[in-house]
Amino acid sequence: MVKAYYNEDADLKNLKGKKIAVLGYGSQGHAQAQNLKDSGLQVVVGLREDSTRRSQAREDGLEVATVAEASRQAEVIMLLLPDTIQKEVYEKEILPYLDEGKALGFSHGFNVIYRQVVPPENVDVFMIAPKSPGHLVRRMYKEDKGVPALMAIHQDYTKNTASLALAYAMGIGSTRAGVLETTFQEETETDLFGEQVVLCGGASKLIKSSFETLVEAGYQPEVAYFECLHELKLIVDLIYENGLAGMRYSVSDTAEYGDLTRGPRVVDERVKEEMRRILEEVQSGEFAREWILENQAGQPSFHSLRQKEKKHLIEEVGQKLRRMMPWIK
Repeated sequence: MVKAYYNEDADLKNLKGKKIAVLGYGSQGHAQAQNLKDSGLQVVVGLREDSTRRSQAREDGLEVATVAEASRQAEVIMLLLPDTIQKEVYEKEILPYLDEGKALGFSHGFNVIYRQVVPPENVDVFMIAPKSPGHLVRRMYKEDKGVPALMAIHQDYTKNTASLALAYAMGIGSTRAGVLETTFQEETETDLFGEQVVLCGGASKLIKSSFETLVEAGYQPEVAYFECLHELKLIVDLIYENGLAGMRYSVSDTAEYGDLTRGPRVVDERVKEEMRRILEEVQSGEFAREWILENQAGQPSFHSLRQKEKKHLIEEVGQKLRRMMPWIK
């Protein structure tokens, strides 16, 4: 049974008097930094000298410094920069200031698990990973609510890391909703697997393949777009709100019967076996090595695949049809 923590399990006093450096001001960085500040905690945002986000962070009432200076000042350092640059920034601008007893935090465990970031043994290392985009983390906080988060402890040098992590989760509002205990390994491996087989890889390929099947059979691309991509949001929203059973309750009997009888033919045991192979690649580090090498080479394959996907007919049709739907924006 997974362990969950709420407001009564956390205490902001564990962060009082400590300066928190939030490194990065993107989706998670802007939300976490503002929520921590509004919770009465000391926050400094660490950004490059030439970052375009420095002015925005200042407008939001936050202290701004370079990554190195923020790391030097802070007792708690939250690393929210993109995975692809964390290693270089960590080694040059964080590690020199990671003194004994400080805490290093993450919202994703990729670089720790695959040893791109190797913290010294005499610091605490924790993860608080909100399970929503940053704008929702911020919005829910302002509404006196919160979004659930995952918590993991990788190193507990001071023997107080869990209390510190829960205080951080409370500071961003997540203990209002619930904080679930996990490990860096479990969070990283399940996150990568979910992205590849369902959320991004699986969903996008299923959409394209079904669209291509209809177009190749002579149906209009615009009609195929509506049926295979546009209406997916309606179904995902129903699943998001009430689970699979709630979705099936809400759709027609015809749709539900087609779901129950044809779905297993599309995603059959062969597909599940490929999912197992993908999971093995994640668990063994094969995917991580491939992605790290791709970045070291300048991302040639990644850019080529990205450009190829942009030229797919579904993108051309979608751009035209979305202009008919002003509510999307």
